Amino acid sequence: MEERLKKRPNIESLFADYIEVVRKLRKECPWDREQTHQSIRHSLIEEAYEVVESIDHGNLGELKLELGDLLLHVVLHSIMAEEESAFTIENVVSESSAKLIRRHPHVFGNTKVRDSKDVLNNWEKIKLSEGRKSLMDGVPKKMPSLLRAHRLQEKASKVGFDWKRKEDVWQKVVEEIDELHAAERKRSHDHLEEEYGDLLFALVNYARFLKINPESALGRSTKKFARRFQRIEGEIRKRGKKLEHSTLEEMDAIWNEGKKLEKKS
Repeated sequence: MEERLKKRPNIESLFADYIEVVRKLRKECPWDREQTHQSIRHSLIEEAYEVVESIDHGNLGELKLELGDLLLHVVLHSIMAEEESAFTIENVVSESSAKLIRRHPHVFGNTKVRDSKDVLNNWEKIKLSEGRKSLMDGVPKKMPSLLRAHRLQEKASKVGFDWKRKEDVWQKVVEEIDELHAAERKRSHDHLEEEYGDLLFALVNYARFLKINPESALGRSTKKFARRFQRIEGEIRKRGKKLEHSTLEEMDAIWNEGKKLEKKS
Protein backbone atom coordinates (compact mmCIF):
# COMPACT_ATOMS: atom_id res chain seq x y z
CA MET A 1 0.00 0.00 0.00
CA GLU A 2 2.76 2.47 1.01
CA GLU A 3 4.74 1.61 -2.13
CA ARG A 4 1.69 2.32 -4.31
CA LEU A 5 1.12 5.68 -2.62
CA LYS A 6 4.73 6.68 -3.25
CA LYS A 7 4.25 6.15 -6.98
CA ARG A 8 1.18 8.35 -7.12
CA PRO A 9 1.76 11.78 -8.65
CA ASN A 10 1.57 14.81 -6.37
CA ILE A 11 -2.04 15.98 -6.68
CA GLU A 12 -1.21 19.54 -5.62
CA SER A 13 1.39 19.84 -8.36
CA LEU A 14 -0.89 18.20 -10.94
CA PHE A 15 -3.80 20.48 -10.11
CA ALA A 16 -1.60 23.59 -10.12
CA ASP A 17 -0.26 22.63 -13.56
CA TYR A 18 -3.79 22.03 -14.80
CA ILE A 19 -4.91 25.46 -13.65
CA GLU A 20 -1.98 27.06 -15.45
CA VAL A 21 -2.89 25.21 -18.67
CA VAL A 22 -6.42 26.63 -18.49
CA ARG A 23 -5.08 30.11 -17.68
CA LYS A 24 -2.82 29.93 -20.75
CA LEU A 25 -5.77 28.89 -22.92
CA ARG A 26 -7.77 31.78 -21.53
CA LYS A 27 -5.01 34.23 -22.51
CA GLU A 28 -3.81 32.82 -25.82
CA CYS A 29 -6.68 30.88 -27.45
CA PRO A 30 -9.09 33.22 -29.31
CA TRP A 31 -12.10 30.99 -28.62
CA ASP A 32 -11.38 30.49 -24.91
CA ARG A 33 -10.66 34.19 -24.49
CA GLU A 34 -14.10 35.11 -25.87
CA GLN A 35 -16.10 32.91 -23.51
CA THR A 36 -18.14 34.20 -20.59
CA HIS A 37 -20.03 32.52 -17.72
CA GLN A 38 -23.20 32.93 -19.79
CA SER A 39 -21.80 31.66 -23.10
CA ILE A 40 -20.68 28.28 -21.73
CA ARG A 41 -23.41 27.66 -19.17
CA HIS A 42 -25.26 25.23 -21.46
CA SER A 43 -22.01 23.37 -22.16
CA LEU A 44 -21.59 22.88 -18.42
CA ILE A 45 -25.01 21.22 -18.25
CA GLU A 46 -24.18 19.10 -21.31
CA GLU A 47 -20.93 17.90 -19.72
CA ALA A 48 -22.79 16.96 -16.53
CA TYR A 49 -25.25 14.89 -18.58
CA GLU A 50 -22.34 13.17 -20.33
CA VAL A 51 -20.93 12.24 -16.92
CA VAL A 52 -24.31 10.75 -15.98
CA GLU A 53 -24.52 8.85 -19.26
CA SER A 54 -21.10 7.26 -18.73
CA ILE A 55 -22.24 6.18 -15.25
CA ASP A 56 -25.45 4.71 -16.68
CA HIS A 57 -23.41 2.74 -19.23
CA GLY A 58 -21.05 1.50 -16.53
CA ASN A 59 -18.14 2.80 -18.61
CA LEU A 60 -15.47 3.87 -16.13
CA GLY A 61 -12.97 4.75 -18.87
CA GLU A 62 -15.48 7.17 -20.35
CA LEU A 63 -16.37 8.44 -16.87
CA LYS A 64 -12.74 9.41 -16.29
CA LEU A 65 -12.72 11.50 -19.49
CA GLU A 66 -16.10 13.12 -18.82
CA LEU A 67 -15.12 14.05 -15.27
CA GLY A 68 -12.11 15.80 -16.78
CA ASP A 69 -14.38 17.79 -19.08
CA LEU A 70 -16.54 18.74 -16.10
CA LEU A 71 -13.45 19.75 -14.11
CA LEU A 72 -12.43 22.04 -17.00
CA HIS A 73 -15.67 23.97 -16.56
CA VAL A 74 -15.17 24.32 -12.81
CA VAL A 75 -11.66 25.70 -13.33
CA LEU A 76 -12.62 27.87 -16.32
CA HIS A 77 -15.53 29.52 -14.50
CA SER A 78 -13.25 30.10 -11.50
CA ILE A 79 -10.56 31.74 -13.65
CA MET A 80 -13.17 33.97 -15.28
CA ALA A 81 -14.29 35.05 -11.81
CA GLU A 82 -10.68 35.64 -10.82
CA GLU A 83 -10.28 37.98 -13.83
CA GLU A 84 -13.25 39.96 -12.50
CA SER A 85 -11.74 39.99 -8.96
CA ALA A 86 -14.83 38.10 -7.72
CA PHE A 87 -13.22 34.92 -6.34
CA THR A 88 -10.45 32.42 -7.11
CA ILE A 89 -10.22 28.66 -7.59
CA GLU A 90 -8.55 28.56 -4.15
CA ASN A 91 -11.69 30.18 -2.70
CA VAL A 92 -13.86 27.56 -4.40
CA VAL A 93 -11.85 24.64 -3.02
CA SER A 94 -11.40 26.04 0.50
CA GLU A 95 -15.06 27.03 0.91
CA SER A 96 -16.23 23.66 -0.42
CA SER A 97 -13.94 21.89 2.05
CA ALA A 98 -15.18 24.04 4.93
CA LYS A 99 -18.79 23.37 3.96
CA LEU A 100 -18.23 19.60 3.87
CA ILE A 101 -16.70 19.70 7.35
CA ARG A 102 -19.49 21.94 8.68
CA ARG A 103 -22.25 19.74 7.26
CA HIS A 104 -20.74 16.50 8.58
CA PRO A 105 -20.56 17.12 12.34
CA HIS A 106 -20.96 13.37 12.89
CA VAL A 107 -17.60 12.86 11.16
CA PHE A 108 -15.67 16.01 12.09
CA GLY A 109 -17.44 16.79 15.38
CA ASN A 110 -19.25 15.13 18.25
CA THR A 111 -22.76 14.78 16.77
CA LYS A 112 -24.20 11.27 17.02
CA VAL A 113 -26.30 9.76 14.22
CA ARG A 114 -28.07 6.43 13.92
CA ASP A 115 -28.27 6.12 10.16
CA SER A 116 -28.20 7.98 6.82
CA LYS A 117 -31.68 9.39 7.52
CA ASP A 118 -30.29 11.27 10.52
CA VAL A 119 -27.43 12.51 8.34
CA LEU A 120 -29.83 13.95 5.76
CA ASN A 121 -32.05 15.55 8.40
CA ASN A 122 -29.03 17.22 10.00
CA TRP A 123 -27.82 18.34 6.57
CA GLU A 124 -31.05 20.25 5.90
CA LYS A 125 -31.06 21.84 9.37
CA ILE A 126 -27.46 22.99 8.95
CA LYS A 127 -28.25 24.51 5.54
CA LEU A 128 -31.09 26.52 7.08
CA SER A 129 -28.76 27.71 9.85
CA GLU A 130 -26.37 28.98 7.15
CA GLY A 131 -28.87 31.65 6.14
CA ARG A 132 -31.33 30.01 3.77
CA LYS A 133 -34.88 31.17 4.39
CA SER A 134 -36.61 28.09 2.98
CA LEU A 135 -35.90 24.41 2.43
CA MET A 136 -37.06 24.97 -1.14
CA ASP A 137 -34.27 27.49 -1.84
CA GLY A 138 -31.62 24.84 -2.43
CA VAL A 139 -33.32 23.23 -5.44
CA PRO A 140 -32.33 24.96 -8.72
CA LYS A 141 -35.23 26.20 -10.82
CA LYS A 142 -33.40 25.05 -13.96
CA MET A 143 -33.45 21.39 -12.95
CA PRO A 144 -35.59 19.04 -15.09
CA SER A 145 -39.12 19.35 -13.70
CA LEU A 146 -39.55 15.69 -12.71
CA LEU A 147 -36.24 15.71 -10.86
CA ARG A 148 -36.99 19.06 -9.21
CA ALA A 149 -40.42 17.85 -8.03
CA HIS A 150 -38.76 14.78 -6.54
CA ARG A 151 -36.14 16.84 -4.69
CA LEU A 152 -38.68 19.35 -3.34
CA GLN A 153 -40.83 16.51 -2.02
CA GLU A 154 -37.79 14.88 -0.41
CA LYS A 155 -36.84 18.10 1.33
CA ALA A 156 -40.36 18.64 2.70
CA SER A 157 -40.42 15.03 3.87
CA LYS A 158 -37.27 15.51 5.96
CA VAL A 159 -39.09 17.93 8.27
CA GLY A 160 -42.18 15.72 8.58
CA PHE A 161 -44.36 17.21 5.82
CA ASP A 162 -45.23 13.96 4.10
CA TRP A 163 -47.82 11.25 3.64
CA LYS A 164 -47.80 8.49 6.22
CA ARG A 165 -49.05 5.64 4.05
CA LYS A 166 -48.21 4.68 0.48
CA GLU A 167 -51.86 3.74 -0.10
CA ASP A 168 -52.94 7.33 0.57
CA VAL A 169 -50.44 8.60 -1.98
CA TRP A 170 -51.90 6.25 -4.59
CA GLN A 171 -55.40 7.47 -3.73
CA LYS A 172 -54.16 10.99 -4.44
CA VAL A 173 -52.96 9.82 -7.88
CA VAL A 174 -56.41 8.39 -8.61
CA GLU A 175 -58.01 11.64 -7.43
CA GLU A 176 -55.78 13.67 -9.75
CA ILE A 177 -56.67 11.41 -12.71
CA ASP A 178 -60.35 12.09 -12.07
CA GLU A 179 -59.71 15.83 -11.84
CA LEU A 180 -57.80 15.76 -15.13
CA HIS A 181 -60.72 14.05 -16.86
CA ALA A 182 -63.09 16.63 -15.39
CA ALA A 183 -60.86 19.46 -16.62
CA GLU A 184 -61.08 18.12 -20.18
CA ARG A 185 -64.78 18.92 -20.22
CA LYS A 186 -64.22 22.57 -19.20
CA ARG A 187 -62.12 23.26 -22.32
CA SER A 188 -59.73 25.60 -20.53
CA HIS A 189 -56.18 24.89 -21.65
CA ASP A 190 -54.62 26.57 -18.60
CA HIS A 191 -56.78 24.58 -16.20
CA LEU A 192 -56.10 21.37 -18.12
CA GLU A 193 -52.35 21.98 -17.98
CA GLU A 194 -52.56 22.65 -14.25
CA GLU A 195 -54.44 19.41 -13.57
CA TYR A 196 -52.03 17.45 -15.76
CA GLY A 197 -49.16 18.92 -13.75
CA ASP A 198 -50.88 17.95 -10.50
CA LEU A 199 -51.18 14.38 -11.76
CA LEU A 200 -47.49 14.24 -12.66
CA PHE A 201 -46.60 15.69 -9.25
CA ALA A 202 -48.70 13.04 -7.50
CA LEU A 203 -47.03 10.29 -9.57
CA VAL A 204 -43.62 11.66 -8.61
CA ASN A 205 -44.70 11.43 -4.97
CA TYR A 206 -45.78 7.83 -5.45
CA ALA A 207 -42.47 7.04 -7.15
CA ARG A 208 -40.69 8.39 -4.07
CA PHE A 209 -42.62 5.97 -1.86
CA LEU A 210 -41.60 3.16 -4.22
CA LYS A 211 -37.96 4.38 -3.94
CA ILE A 212 -37.89 5.08 -7.68
CA ASN A 213 -36.28 8.15 -9.22
CA PRO A 214 -38.94 9.41 -11.69
CA GLU A 215 -36.37 11.06 -13.97
CA SER A 216 -34.45 7.80 -14.30
CA ALA A 217 -37.66 5.80 -14.77
CA LEU A 218 -38.94 8.08 -17.55
CA GLY A 219 -35.50 8.09 -19.16
CA ARG A 220 -35.53 4.29 -19.19
CA SER A 221 -39.00 4.14 -20.75
CA THR A 222 -38.06 6.78 -23.33
CA LYS A 223 -34.96 4.81 -24.28
CA LYS A 224 -37.10 1.68 -24.61
CA PHE A 225 -39.60 3.49 -26.84
CA ALA A 226 -36.80 4.77 -29.10
CA ARG A 227 -35.29 1.27 -29.35
CA ARG A 228 -38.60 -0.34 -30.27
CA PHE A 229 -39.49 2.37 -32.78
CA GLN A 230 -36.08 2.02 -34.42
CA ARG A 231 -36.85 -1.69 -34.83
CA ILE A 232 -40.05 -0.73 -36.67
CA GLU A 233 -38.03 1.55 -38.97
CA GLY A 234 -35.52 -1.22 -39.63
CA GLU A 235 -38.16 -3.83 -40.43
CA ILE A 236 -40.07 -1.47 -42.72
CA ARG A 237 -36.85 -0.71 -44.63
CA LYS A 238 -36.16 -4.44 -45.01
CA ARG A 239 -39.54 -4.75 -46.70
CA GLY A 240 -38.56 -2.06 -49.17
CA LYS A 241 -41.14 0.40 -47.87
CA LYS A 242 -41.20 3.79 -46.19
CA LEU A 243 -42.77 4.54 -42.81
CA GLU A 244 -45.20 7.06 -44.30
CA HIS A 245 -46.49 4.38 -46.70
CA SER A 246 -46.99 1.80 -43.93
CA THR A 247 -50.18 1.19 -41.99
CA LEU A 248 -50.58 1.49 -38.24
CA GLU A 249 -51.46 -2.21 -38.17
CA GLU A 250 -48.12 -3.10 -39.80
CA MET A 251 -46.16 -0.99 -37.36
CA ASP A 252 -48.12 -2.32 -34.37
CA ALA A 253 -47.38 -5.89 -35.42
CA ILE A 254 -43.63 -5.19 -35.60
CA TRP A 255 -43.79 -3.37 -32.24
CA ASN A 256 -45.53 -6.32 -30.55
CA GLU A 257 -43.13 -8.80 -32.09
CA GLY A 258 -40.23 -6.75 -30.74
CA LYS A 259 -41.77 -6.80 -27.26
CA LYS A 260 -42.03 -10.60 -27.41
CA LEU A 261 -38.39 -10.91 -28.47
CA GLU A 262 -37.28 -8.65 -25.62
CA LYS A 263 -39.17 -10.75 -23.08
CA LYS A 264 -37.58 -13.94 -24.39
CA SER A 265 -34.10 -12.46 -24.17
